[in-house]
Amino acid sequence: MLFGFPRAVIATAFATMIAFMGIGVVDPILPVIGHQMGASPAQVEMLFTTYIAVMALAMLLSGVLSTRLGGRRTMLLGLLLVIVFATISGLSDTVWHLAEARGGWGLGNAFFTSTALAIIVGLSTGGTARAITLYEMALGLGISSGPLIGGLLGSIYWRLPFFGTAVLMAIAFAATYFTVQEPPEREKPRRARDIFRALAERNVLTNALAGLGYSFGFFTILAYSPIYLHLQALPLGLTYFAWGILVAISSVFIVNWLRPRVGALPLLQWNLVGFAVLMWGLWMVRGVFPALGLIVVSGLMCGIANALFTTVAIEISPFTRSISSGAYNFLRWAGAAVAPVLSGYLDKAFSPQLPFLVAAVVILAADLVLFARRRPMDRALRAAAAAFEGEG
Repeated sequence: MLFGFPRAVIATAFATMIAFMGIGVVDPILPVIGHQMGASPAQVEMLFTTYIAVMALAMLLSGVLSTRLGGRRTMLLGLLLVIVFATISGLSDTVWHLAEARGGWGLGNAFFTSTALAIIVGLSTGGTARAITLYEMALGLGISSGPLIGGLLGSIYWRLPFFGTAVLMAIAFAATYFTVQEPPEREKPRRARDIFRALAERNVLTNALAGLGYSFGFFTILAYSPIYLHLQALPLGLTYFAWGILVAISSVFIVNWLRPRVGALPLLQWNLVGFAVLMWGLWMVRGVFPALGLIVVSGLMCGIANALFTTVAIEISPFTRSISSGAYNFLRWAGAAVAPVLSGYLDKAFSPQLPFLVAAVVILAADLVLFARRRPMDRALRAAAAAFEGEG
């Protein structure tokens, strides 16, 4: 998979893996944080909500910075912010201070992730699809290894995962600084309103809205289910490590095997149906072990959706890569930000299983959004594929 990519692309993919470790590294220690700080489920879930909400808003600014400062400088700024705020997270004494630090962490991650994909695609050879596959592999490995590291270090002391992430991000900063250069073709400077101009295009908006609904379900799994399972840090880390491995395998191998046979949009639609059914199953089952099995299996569907939504966001849009990915990420992260804190509230006010039923409904709504625009979106994807073949 790594053969044929320049060193700068490999370094950026490595930094991407480390960056996405930071999303899941908190998972295994959420119950411990709640116990140590006397926080309710909704308060604990603010660690994800502030992170994702700031990340969504920062998508409006990060693309502007990348076209003015350059992708490399924007990535380095993002990595530096993550190092600082991950360290502050490890030093926080209250859940609210920790949530604020996670917001700063989300700001740094937005600056990095919004430009990393553009750098990987811009410096790669062999086409957009191959570059996105590398990006998704890095994303999947990061998501899978984050909970494992969080579980191993969190079983010793709950603050250690934050400090461990800061150290890993410092390594990623050094790798980026010494190996990554600007792509030869730099995008023209743009403004934040270009994101909203892109979202006015119906195919772009449709994909982003569907991604919003899917991300709601994704973060119900990633952010809420650790509290629902009531396991210790290490078992939780191993659970989400297994889940993340399936995310990586499906986003790199399974989706690339299925897409030519099924088609991007039909595969995405059927995958969302399966994800909704699985969420319904989590609402129905009782007991830790059946729920644990369903959560791990959901990694297959999450990996397929991650890869397809990202690919479609780039291919279906008539705008530049940074505007296309910025518009998609802004809207989908906005949806993801609601899921953790809403799930925590539903847990306390109604029942621990209800967040999964709500997620199933939201995912089905996302599927209906795609279904309503399937024909014009399919035409746009076919046109993008024909243009790529013509360039080849």
